[in-house]
Amino acid sequence: MRVIKHLCLGAAALAIGMGSALAADKPTLKIGYVNGWDDSVAVTHVAGEILQSKLGYTVELKPVEPAIMWQGVARGDLDATLSAWLPATHGEYFEKLKDKVEILGTNYSGAKIGLIVPDYVEAKTIEDLEKYAKDFDGKITGIDAGAGVMRRTEDAIKEYNLASIKLMPSSGPAMATALTRAEKAQKPIVVTGWIPHWMFAKWKLRFLEDPKKVFGDDERVDTVANPELKDKAADAAAFLSKISWSGEEVGAVMLAIREGAKPDQAAKDWIAANPERVESWLK
Repeated sequence: MRVIKHLCLGAAALAIGMGSALAADKPTLKIGYVNGWDDSVAVTHVAGEILQSKLGYTVELKPVEPAIMWQGVARGDLDATLSAWLPATHGEYFEKLKDKVEILGTNYSGAKIGLIVPDYVEAKTIEDLEKYAKDFDGKITGIDAGAGVMRRTEDAIKEYNLASIKLMPSSGPAMATALTRAEKAQKPIVVTGWIPHWMFAKWKLRFLEDPKKVFGDDERVDTVANPELKDKAADAAAFLSKISWSGEEVGAVMLAIREGAKPDQAAKDWIAANPERVESWLK
């Protein structure tokens, strides 16, 4: 019996040692996401947690600006990003770097950028902003200067001849704070924004109509990787190519974070509550 016991213990130790060796052999993966974008934070932390807890990778999540994110993936400084808004918002980056990156799949369909107002606002179209300029103090509350939605808004001001309107850069969180205050006071406000975003789950909002299509049609959020990822981490690349979820799913994670949960904890909680969904991405 002692011999059998020692043999079993030896086999168990060997298995543990082999598992550790296999984990140690896996490369560290670096995933980039857009600093301050709630949907980008949500999907990246969920994906990162699955890569770590289900596939055994060490993962480093890197918050960066969009241009740096795209350049990082193209150079191989970043292995992937789940935050590529195409074809419009990040279209310029993709056109410049498309020969150096690979689209693995779409993780969110029906994404959209544009100018957003609370439902109680009278303006219905972008052109209406000129008519109601005084209601908005002559301004559109924006996010980070240089962001895709900001560049499109500058184009919209010209296309719709909004002579009385100015675009005011701020940040994603600052825009959300301004919207929160306006909603509380039921005051008119127009902000640059996008969906998916937690604010659509919290308030009744709508996009101003854009008949000239300055902001383009609905977009998608793609997962983009450095071409070497498939050789470097085949199972990770396969998983990243399959991850895809709905507005309600990403919204649940975004709201949890907005209400105070740390992004990594919000990701863990969502994964624990949705085992079948996660498993479908790993098959």
